[in-house]
Amino acid sequence: MKKLLALMVASILTICLVTLVFAGEAVNKPLLSGEKQFHQSLTNAIPKDHLIDVFKLHEVWQKAMADPAYRKKIYLLDVRTHPEFYAFHIRGSDHVSMTHVYTLPKKIKDPNAEIYVWCRTQHRATYVAGLLYKYGYKKVYCVVSTTKNGKKYYGGVVGWAQAGFPFVNQFCGEFKITKYHKLLNEKGEYRLRMFHPY
Repeated sequence: MKKLLALMVASILTICLVTLVFAGEAVNKPLLSGEKQFHQSLTNAIPKDHLIDVFKLHEVWQKAMADPAYRKKIYLLDVRTHPEFYAFHIRGSDHVSMTHVYTLPKKIKDPNAEIYVWCRTQHRATYVAGLLYKYGYKKVYCVVSTTKNGKKYYGGVVGWAQAGFPFVNQFCGEFKITKYHKLLNEKGEYRLRMFHPY
């Protein structure tokens, strides 16, 4: 009898939990749909010929690194978070986190400034580029995914890494990422780590 009662209670709790999960998903769907619509409106604000890939960004970057006068005329704008940027970034890139995009009209006062925007893959970059067009900028280029020789290359630093282009940080200097992982699970692979942040 006790086993049957425990089984019934466990079943009822499981049903309640499943109901809550599905109810939560139903509540979030309008918000997710709204985010997708808003993101699409910002993507639509970017002229199609201003959606570029990492290979075009690399061409611009090489020219900027070779020609200081050209570098002073353009903005190579990484919009990832501060920890992402400090971990690694493209040498010579400017940095303003997506969360501070509202500060750019105070920093870049020329509406005709040439601005190249990227993030990790492309989602945040399209937000920022679309907002910059809505602010009134006219020459904003957003780094997005592409397919080249049958291989998909993401936008942003993931695509840059896939293409074998170099990164820098203050600890290592210049280096290449041979295999990119969004989340590297090292659990159990080390025995001691002092002051490890995660």
